[in-house]
Amino acid sequence: MKFLKSVIHEMKIVTWPTAKENRRDSITVIATAIFFALFLGGIDWLIQTGLALLSK
Repeated sequence: MKFLKSVIHEMKIVTWPTAKENRRDSITVIATAIFFALFLGGIDWLIQTGLALLSK
Protein backbone atom coordinates (compact mmCIF):
# COMPACT_ATOMS: atom_id res chain seq x y z
CA MET A 1 0.00 0.00 0.00
CA LYS A 2 2.90 2.35 0.69
CA PHE A 3 3.97 2.02 -2.94
CA LEU A 4 0.51 2.92 -4.26
CA LYS A 5 0.27 5.93 -1.93
CA SER A 6 3.67 7.05 -3.14
CA VAL A 7 2.61 6.68 -6.78
CA ILE A 8 -0.60 8.66 -6.18
CA HIS A 9 1.36 11.39 -4.43
CA GLU A 10 3.88 11.64 -7.29
CA MET A 11 1.14 11.70 -9.92
CA LYS A 12 -0.44 14.70 -8.17
CA ILE A 13 2.77 16.74 -8.38
CA VAL A 14 3.58 15.90 -12.00
CA THR A 15 3.35 18.84 -14.39
CA TRP A 16 1.30 17.52 -17.29
CA PRO A 17 1.73 19.05 -20.76
CA THR A 18 -1.06 21.15 -22.18
CA ALA A 19 -3.03 20.16 -25.28
CA LYS A 20 -1.09 22.79 -27.27
CA GLU A 21 2.26 21.33 -26.14
CA ASN A 22 1.09 17.79 -26.95
CA ARG A 23 -0.02 18.88 -30.44
CA ARG A 24 3.30 20.68 -31.08
CA ASP A 25 5.37 17.73 -29.87
CA SER A 26 3.28 15.23 -31.87
CA ILE A 27 3.69 17.28 -35.05
CA THR A 28 7.45 17.47 -34.42
CA VAL A 29 7.71 13.68 -34.00
CA ILE A 30 5.61 12.95 -37.10
CA ALA A 31 7.51 15.48 -39.24
CA THR A 32 10.87 14.11 -38.08
CA ALA A 33 9.78 10.52 -38.80
CA ILE A 34 8.61 11.48 -42.30
CA PHE A 35 11.83 13.39 -42.98
CA PHE A 36 14.04 10.48 -41.95
CA ALA A 37 11.90 7.97 -43.87
CA LEU A 38 12.27 10.04 -47.03
CA PHE A 39 15.97 10.67 -46.40
CA LEU A 40 16.82 7.02 -45.76
CA GLY A 41 14.59 5.92 -48.65
CA GLY A 42 16.47 8.31 -50.94
CA ILE A 43 19.84 7.02 -49.77
CA ASP A 44 18.66 3.44 -50.28
CA TRP A 45 17.42 4.28 -53.78
CA LEU A 46 20.76 5.93 -54.66
CA ILE A 47 22.73 2.93 -53.43
CA GLN A 48 20.49 0.46 -55.30
CA THR A 49 20.72 2.51 -58.49
CA GLY A 50 24.48 2.80 -58.16
CA LEU A 51 24.90 -0.91 -57.59
CA ALA A 52 22.60 -1.71 -60.53
CA LEU A 53 24.69 0.50 -62.80
CA LEU A 54 27.90 -1.14 -61.61
CA SER A 55 26.58 -4.65 -62.21
CA LYS A 56 25.67 -3.99 -65.87
